Amino acid sequence: MSIINKAAAIGGGVIGAGWVARLLLNGIDVSIFDPDPEASRKVSEVMKGARRAYKQMVPGGLPKEGKLTFAKTIAEAVADADFIQESVPERLDLKHRVLAEIDAHAPANAIVGSSTSGIKPTDMQVAMKKHPERLVVGHPFNPVYLLPLVEIVGGEQTFPEAIEVAKEIYASIGMKPVVIRKEIEAFVGDRLLEAAWREALWLIKDGICTVEELDDIMRYGFGLRWAQMGMFQVYRVAGGEAGMRHFMAQFGPCLKWPWTKLMDVPEFNDELVDLIATQSDDQAHGLSIRELEKIRDDNLVAIMDALSKQNKGKGWGAGALHKDYTRQLAKLAAKKPTASKAAEKAKASKPVKKAEKPKKKTGKKKG
Repeated sequence: MSIINKAAAIGGGVIGAGWVARLLLNGIDVSIFDPDPEASRKVSEVMKGARRAYKQMVPGGLPKEGKLTFAKTIAEAVADADFIQESVPERLDLKHRVLAEIDAHAPANAIVGSSTSGIKPTDMQVAMKKHPERLVVGHPFNPVYLLPLVEIVGGEQTFPEAIEVAKEIYASIGMKPVVIRKEIEAFVGDRLLEAAWREALWLIKDGICTVEELDDIMRYGFGLRWAQMGMFQVYRVAGGEAGMRHFMAQFGPCLKWPWTKLMDVPEFNDELVDLIATQSDDQAHGLSIRELEKIRDDNLVAIMDALSKQNKGKGWGAGALHKDYTRQLAKLAAKKPTASKAAEKAKASKPVKKAEKPKKKTGKKKG
């Protein structure tokens, strides 16, 4: 059950609209601000796909959808929100302007999450003159309404209480919050993706394979293993009965071999862009982006549903969370909590009282 009474979304692009969909489909009212004149249409398109996916997940019926309001200003959007998710483009100057305005107008106890995929929260907090302690990075993965992972990162001024409440908030809408222990650019997920992306660009540029062949190698091979066990547990199994120690002893030395170009980047010129874009067009076989999104969502729902039946019915990995989340949505559909109870729960979970500061500096989150 969500502890959010009302949410605000600042930015309605692919990620922002994904947040809106997840929140609305959990029965939470959302006020959104996006200056793009096409924002309403774009959010509507994402909502169509999200509703379709959720009906597959919970065929017995969904909770009453939250109300979506398009605000004319940031101040209007955040005025009475318990939780605010910022999803504007990855420019620090823009983040500063937007976060400063959020900070000036949002309730003092509202948690502010940033969807940034790489900027450190400490670098963003400098723009928040009133309450920088309530900012966390809440980095999701696309599609936000289906993929449960959210990386939570605190900055130098973030209160530990804010991180704990952020974890509760994200978990309450069916997500898997993972707190990153040390503040670092690009966090964990995107650093791993960047490493694979760099190597993939070289493999395409050097003519070793096409984009479709590379994707086939991932989706027919180790991608299936990663989807349900991740990297280290897969390699533990690969070590046989001796486990991870044997795997490290056997395959560790190959890290010294000159196989990879991970620390070098191919020149990102028009020739490389044209090569990859052309191959990608061929790979799509005429399917539109919306059609590919439907295929992606159907596949994700099916994979998580299959995983939810594993481990003697308890679920495994993302499937275990999926099982709990669909049950939660079904319960919400059967009986929606009263506004007063939701408000009381949100109030009880607020990390910092107005005009109240921690007495000890050691209570602050370190980067």
